Amino acid sequence: MTGLRGLAWLLALQSIGELLARGFSLPFPGPVIGMLLLLLALRAPVVREPVAACASFLLSHLSLLFVPVGVGVMTHLGLISQYGVRMLIVIALSTWIGLAVTALTLRLFRKKSDAEFR
Repeated sequence: MTGLRGLAWLLALQSIGELLARGFSLPFPGPVIGMLLLLLALRAPVVREPVAACASFLLSHLSLLFVPVGVGVMTHLGLISQYGVRMLIVIALSTWIGLAVTALTLRLFRKKSDAEFR
């Protein structure tokens, strides 16, 4: 029962995020706003405990969430055989670019924090 309350919190916060994003024409997607609201709401035990129970359940059944992706890949094997190498290159490059930007940002912040402590 606690897990269902956690799922209700997750869905409610996502819905509120969607309403805020559409209502105020914000440049952020509703689920992102909902995640920020969840981050703030997790400080309260009334939200934290049910969401933790829901998260434990979802993580224990995480492999089932990949079934739709596998079915989608199987139904589009023709496209993958045609564009697979290009897609692999784009995925690899974008992953490396993301890692590089993250590393450079971390290095920049560490230099600034080291300078503040001196």
